[in-house]
Amino acid sequence: MDYTQKLKYHYKPQKGWMNDPNGLVYFQGYYHAFYQHAPDYEVPWKQPMHWGHARTKDFLHWEELPVALYPDEWYDSNGCWSGTAIVKDDTLYLFYASVRGEEKIQTVSVASSKDGIHFEKYEKNPIIDHYPPEGGPDFRDPALCCVDGRYYCVMAAGNPTDKAARLLLYRSDDLLTWEYLGVMSEWEDCHYAECPSFMRAEDGQYLLTVSVCPRNAPHYFSAMYGSFQDGTFEVQQSGIFDRGPDQYAGQVFCDHKGRHILMAWIPGWGFEGYAPTDVGCMSVPREIKRVNGRIVSYPVEELQYLLKDEDPAVTRTETGFEIARTRGTVVYTGEVRDLKIVRDGYILEVFVNGGEEVYSVLM
Repeated sequence: MDYTQKLKYHYKPQKGWMNDPNGLVYFQGYYHAFYQHAPDYEVPWKQPMHWGHARTKDFLHWEELPVALYPDEWYDSNGCWSGTAIVKDDTLYLFYASVRGEEKIQTVSVASSKDGIHFEKYEKNPIIDHYPPEGGPDFRDPALCCVDGRYYCVMAAGNPTDKAARLLLYRSDDLLTWEYLGVMSEWEDCHYAECPSFMRAEDGQYLLTVSVCPRNAPHYFSAMYGSFQDGTFEVQQSGIFDRGPDQYAGQVFCDHKGRHILMAWIPGWGFEGYAPTDVGCMSVPREIKRVNGRIVSYPVEELQYLLKDEDPAVTRTETGFEIARTRGTVVYTGEVRDLKIVRDGYILEVFVNGGEEVYSVLM
């Protein structure tokens, strides 16, 4: 497999390492995608993380823009790590995990832009400078949501004493001064949670997504619908549709059409240094919604023409199908009413039964 070939439908920077998608947002006529980036190296941790930046109008033709955030302040000297974006008063705000020192102390900082390209960091960063007792040193990935004129920030954390992954909730009236409210969600026997997203959904509900990292099992992506009132989120439906195995750090945003769009990082941490150049890219954008009582994820309408019914790497079996890849065969067992595939060079994305399950694979 030629891992240096240029991808057609999956965004990746021209050079340098990339991982988690960050700050997915629709702003001033463009879909913007930021991402964790080492612009001068094809492997991570040779330099502190930056925020790379690209934009598109159709999810097919991407324009790579200048690096949006540099680790050039005392509070982010060890990297501008993952976060999200929010628009307020025609200004784009980027909230990110600012990391400093050999101990990698993780805090929250913000930068803003009027044009969506040039960003200025807030002079009083960091705006959240320490984790609460329910958290721990793994305290990152702020996710922003506006509810009835007030702003909420969901922080991903892990508590090593309780061995719990947690989402912690903060509230603000101005995006700059934050009040801690408490634990929003938690999972037992886990290292930590990462890369949450939080937003309004239909029928007065809210959508909360997160990557959960158990102590003795593979990570998984959880999508939850529920009610949110007085700072309390109550799960009413949850699902795990993205089965990987070669993806991580999915982030969701709501566009100007009201669609909840997910993008993830392919192939994940198991492939750093796998090829002469970084093989990482973003998944095709997928809309998350509920169909016949199930939470599904399926390519956005703009890219559905790319879907095929078959691929040489995918073999139907009596009990489901198999995907042949370099690092072992992916086996699916279950009913297959419909199977759609996006192939792009060394990347394969398989959508089962209208997106009830999704498999992202590095070939």
